[in-house]
Amino acid sequence: MQQRFGIYLNTKELKVARINFPYWIPSGPDWVFLTPEVNTTLLKIRDLAGEKRLVAEPEKIVWI
Repeated sequence: MQQRFGIYLNTKELKVARINFPYWIPSGPDWVFLTPEVNTTLLKIRDLAGEKRLVAEPEKIVWI
């Protein structure tokens, strides 16, 4: 399994996690890899989620 560091979005809970260590890589149908840039701002994360149509209300996305 290739490890991918970056920002992951939980599309059901509307939460994002910054992953920059190998101890926990989110998986499963609810977690989507959004961007490899670990320093992405929440505003940009919301924009990306909206552009990719991953969630209906990207303005409700929050950090874990």
